Amino acid sequence: MNKITISLTLPPTSKGQRLDIAIATVLPEHSRARIQQWIKDGHLLLNSKPCKSRDKAVGGEQIAIDAPAIAQHSYDAEDIPLNIIHSDADIIVLNKSIGLVAHPAAGNYNGTLLNALLHHFPELRQVPRAGIIHRLDKDTSGILVVARNLTAHTKLTAALQARQLKREYLALVQGYITAGGNIETNIGRHPRSRTKMAVVTNGKAARTHYRIAERLSEHTLLRVTLDTGRTHQIRVHMAYLHHPIVGDQTYGKLRLPKGASETIKQQLRSFKRQALHAHKLGFSHPNSNDYCEFTADLPEDMENLLISLRASNNV
Repeated sequence: MNKITISLTLPPTSKGQRLDIAIATVLPEHSRARIQQWIKDGHLLLNSKPCKSRDKAVGGEQIAIDAPAIAQHSYDAEDIPLNIIHSDADIIVLNKSIGLVAHPAAGNYNGTLLNALLHHFPELRQVPRAGIIHRLDKDTSGILVVARNLTAHTKLTAALQARQLKREYLALVQGYITAGGNIETNIGRHPRSRTKMAVVTNGKAARTHYRIAERLSEHTLLRVTLDTGRTHQIRVHMAYLHHPIVGDQTYGKLRLPKGASETIKQQLRSFKRQALHAHKLGFSHPNSNDYCEFTADLPEDMENLLISLRASNNV
């Protein structure tokens, strides 16, 4: 088994700090949570003895870390095609395809993005969740960033938690929306259907901003940004506004436009996934700190539906 082995001496500037904070300062490539877990599991010793995260440092202590590498040994590498937009020594940016689950879970232990990443980038076995920082629903397409090493993973995870990843989605919703707006509610598990999320009083705070990208006769294309990243947030919030996302089988019901042609009706009936696409992603590069921004074009099914709706709009 691969291991992480580190020996270091805490500097005098560590005096008075919590031990986990002092070590995280010296080892910025490892998150504080990771260091706390090493201490808890006995993989990190202070002067050759077990310690606690809350212990106070005095400076000059000897720190020894002998921990198993973070590995994905239980998952298979699978030769699944990926649409890579950018890659360098620290990050991979890709356009996730429709139908691709991000991470193995009950019912989806194979055929996921994680399995694909382990095939194309074997070194990701040493990074938590094969470097996947944030997820998209199975049937949501678009931009994702993957960390290629522990340092990048720590920095990008911190940026995500600090809401410094700028994400913009394109959502085709049912109904004509006259102006953009903001939605701020609490989102949690649906009280009767535990596989769904819902606006509930005892949920977690969720804020969504939407702006008009294009108006059609009985549909609206929105640009959506998030201040929070709750499960199914955009889908739940659009349904809460009574403008569910086209094709959403969980949070919406099909509405056929009045007077629509049979072609349009058939296209809408056959669109069986949410018309939601992660269009743009911006963040500071974990190595250079330069601001990076990437975009992904709409997938073919969503673009074709828009073309048909525009043509119908002009009839």
